[in-house]
Amino acid sequence: MSQAVCETSLPNRAPTARGKVRDLYDLGDSLLLVATDRISAFDWVNPVGIPDKGRILTQISLFWFEQMADIIPNHLISADLADFPAEFQALSDVFGGRSMLVKKCEMFPVEFVIRGYLAGSGLKEYAAKGTVCDIPLPKGLVESSQLPEPLYTPATKATDGHDINISPEKAAAIIGEDWNTRASEAALAVYNRGREIAAERGIILCDTKFEFGVLKGELILADEILTPDSSRFWPAASYRAGESQPSFDKQFVRDYLSGTGWDKNSEQPPLPDDVVEQTRAKYLEAYTLLTGKKDL
Repeated sequence: MSQAVCETSLPNRAPTARGKVRDLYDLGDSLLLVATDRISAFDWVNPVGIPDKGRILTQISLFWFEQMADIIPNHLISADLADFPAEFQALSDVFGGRSMLVKKCEMFPVEFVIRGYLAGSGLKEYAAKGTVCDIPLPKGLVESSQLPEPLYTPATKATDGHDINISPEKAAAIIGEDWNTRASEAALAVYNRGREIAAERGIILCDTKFEFGVLKGELILADEILTPDSSRFWPAASYRAGESQPSFDKQFVRDYLSGTGWDKNSEQPPLPDDVVEQTRAKYLEAYTLLTGKKDL
């Protein structure tokens, strides 16, 4: 197993910005988006990385961008290292396979979350109020229930601390009614196609989140798309409503951390080697099942 790449830098400069997982380099008229091997859960980044995770995320995103190109334009310019500035090409072992040269967009400060099943924070709200993001749902749903129809349940984006679920109406107040309508409709269309493609491969796409921006007045799908970091993937063969599902995503890490006694309000305990190895295996399994490829 290779070493995890948890931070990137160039000899003469550090990234312009660092997110929970991605390092961002501002190239003037474009950006270089680098998916590291950092893993976040409950809005905290673990001190231990998952080897090859960033490469897996990038390759899955590239697969889905191609699948969705007729639905919504995306920010990708190139993922070919040969198209990157020379300073990045010189560090191919760091940047190769995990980086995308992308268009600069004005990003919305809202995550476009689409839920097809009841899980996570949606399940907690439903148990308390019978709603998800203030949207009323039928009585009698249980953990992992399929929803009557996929729901747009937005959230605020937080660079530090926890993302906060909000109603579609609040999202519209933040970004404008027209953009909220256009982006949520695009998100639902991408989710529905993704769900169909995943189902053909024996996978249930429980929920996912998208990020959108605007470039020259055009709506653009950005960041990552339908990866194990941004989505919950369940094996269809073992699906049973009323219980937690095994997953091909970082829910495995969430479940491990929840069992450690960690309070979720302080730095995470480092993941042990066996959890790192099992998490990497789950990400690789998702990559192979979704794309049909075995090699990164």
